[in-house]
Amino acid sequence: MRIPLRAVLVVAAVALVAGCTRVAGIPAEPEAPLQARVPRAPVVLRVGGERSSPGVVVSGGMPAPYNYGPTVLQEDGQFRTWWCSQLPDIGPPGDDVLYAASGSLDGPFTAAGGAPAVPVFAGRPGAFDAMHTCDPSVLRVGGRYYLYYTGAAGEHAHGNAIGVASSTDGRAWRREAGGAPIVTASREVSRENVYGAGQPSALYLDGWFYLMFTDTTASGAGWNGAGQFVLRARNPEFTDQLQSLTEEGFVPGGARRSRSVVDAFSADWAWVPALNAFAIAHQTATGTSITFWDRGFTRHPYEPVVIPGPWQEGPGLVRQPDGSAVVSSVDPCGTVPFDVLRATALLPAPTDVRRFGIDVQGVDGCATPQQAAAVLDGFGVPSPSRTVDVVRGGQRIRFERRSVAERLVTRVLDKRVSAVDALPVVATIASGARALRSPQGVVGLLDDEGRLWTVTPEAAEANGSAITDVSQQDWNSHPQAGNLHP
Repeated sequence: MRIPLRAVLVVAAVALVAGCTRVAGIPAEPEAPLQARVPRAPVVLRVGGERSSPGVVVSGGMPAPYNYGPTVLQEDGQFRTWWCSQLPDIGPPGDDVLYAASGSLDGPFTAAGGAPAVPVFAGRPGAFDAMHTCDPSVLRVGGRYYLYYTGAAGEHAHGNAIGVASSTDGRAWRREAGGAPIVTASREVSRENVYGAGQPSALYLDGWFYLMFTDTTASGAGWNGAGQFVLRARNPEFTDQLQSLTEEGFVPGGARRSRSVVDAFSADWAWVPALNAFAIAHQTATGTSITFWDRGFTRHPYEPVVIPGPWQEGPGLVRQPDGSAVVSSVDPCGTVPFDVLRATALLPAPTDVRRFGIDVQGVDGCATPQQAAAVLDGFGVPSPSRTVDVVRGGQRIRFERRSVAERLVTRVLDKRVSAVDALPVVATIASGARALRSPQGVVGLLDDEGRLWTVTPEAAEANGSAITDVSQQDWNSHPQAGNLHP
């Protein structure tokens, strides 16, 4: 396993106090003038729906000494996970990243066709990550996957650094940044814990790539090296408009790592539109605690919540491809589901990955148009004119037939959401509108302005639209408005 010994981190993490939301050395939010100062206590969230898998859901499929550090994406009707393991007699000695998928968080997670999981990313001889590639965090942005990971060339002090690779399918990876690390240990302070920099967690928000990570040598880390630091940039290699989170907020460049957002090792995070907050999952004495920060990291808008149960290694939050929180298909505006995969046994290293989860209930997750646009993306909402609006990309596409919308969305809500009314209606697709099929078999419906929206054949049929086969020239003659596939 990567340095230092995993036991050092586990012992330190167990000592954390459940529900800790502020670390020593992190200042309170910037003071406002006395006349404008209004106390804002964190909101206590209501929690229910506690759940766990009946057994182990992720393993290497062969006798493996450890399985831990998962990252999990909910994508195209399945759950995809990458994690840290080592299969005997496969690849160079050291940590590898394995991959598997499942239609359920209760597993089993397997490779294609039900085959055992195999490594999809391993060390490269002669590089900074020659021996260890571990702690994966995966995003999909602009149709491309990005893998952030801990790499080390061997067992030496401060050997851990963070690298990034990219892929078109999440299986075959190409190292970016010339194969060099994008984050290294700051070495601001000398501590007994010589782990260095690693355990990255990435997300994408408002055109920024965000990276949270451990650096045991940072000035803002605790006595045992625990702490999580944040960078953001406009590109996945973290070179374009790089900013560091400090006591004064985000500042340009690689500032001193003096501010930690949570006193923990091996954390994961997500942006939660329904709560308008970052959620950081980290292990505490009673399970996985979730600490919340507002968008500017100035305050904790909510009290922490806990996903209870046994653990041995940091959690992987189930997230959407951009790193945002999963949206409830049953109650998208009122409930936020939090699920994690985490190692639960020590045999002798962390292994036996299981699923645990809770629901945060009674939230007002669609209070503003911005929240409604994010939370209800891919949902249908009744409109004021007895039609159904499909929410996509902050806009509405109006359908005269509810049955058509039902074939294109996660779900059509029973009640209208008033905040959605602020989103622009960019197209109306009438019942019986003309449907075209390209030479490649792609089906589209024409809206009231003659623009082409790609849909499923079943949606066109439900619209009462006979599908006409057309030439590529005819297909291209219509403005391509967008893809409404679910």
